[in-house]
Amino acid sequence: MAGSERELSLRLMRVNHSGEVSAQGLYQGQMLVAKEERVRALLSRAAAEETQHLAWTQRRLEELGGRPSLLAPLWYAGSFVLGTVSGMLGDRLNLGFLAETERQVESHLDGHLQRLPAADQRSRAILEQMKRDEAAHAVAARSQGAAELPHWVRRAMRFASRLMVESSFWI
Repeated sequence: MAGSERELSLRLMRVNHSGEVSAQGLYQGQMLVAKEERVRALLSRAAAEETQHLAWTQRRLEELGGRPSLLAPLWYAGSFVLGTVSGMLGDRLNLGFLAETERQVESHLDGHLQRLPAADQRSRAILEQMKRDEAAHAVAARSQGAAELPHWVRRAMRFASRLMVESSFWI
């Protein structure tokens, strides 16, 4: 890949790595306070896949000569708090938060797949698999009774996600 293409791939993968760091915090917070064992089990399975995604994005960042976002500890901590709070609101809302998060991540990954340089087939394969996994997490949450989140919550989630994406792209 040309220098500018490599730099774009690196920045996009740094954003995706930040998202996976956030997923670790989110799922750990949600699991901590989930009331029903079936919900904890679903979160545990999803978290295991997110751990795989974290490893993939870390490895790809290294291959591209990059580093994770310096803000990763902030993303983890904020997500842990959000996950804990959503879980304290009850399992249906906890699952709703999971489903909406994964829906937004799937949309985000679509955007990255469109922006990714055509020559970066390795990153593309990683993001496509992550997208399939995220969609499956959302379906599983809905099948277990996820509540539909209010519009204002979904908008706030999009705003927070945008903040993470934009800052992780550069920092």
